[in-house]
Amino acid sequence: MGRGRAKAKQTKVARDLKYRTHETDFGALARELHGGEDSSDESSEASDDYDDWSDYSEPRRD
Repeated sequence: MGRGRAKAKQTKVARDLKYRTHETDFGALARELHGGEDSSDESSEASDDYDDWSDYSEPRRD
């Protein structure tokens, strides 16, 4: 019992997504997919990620 409302809501949402016209900003989508000027900042932050986790690693034994 109780699944009827949930299924009805899912059906309503699915219909809205299927039939509603959306205004899509294709320029913003292309910038997000291809990476814009912000991608250079992400690469510099990626190197810092290893420094954060170095505290958790076991010390090297020589």
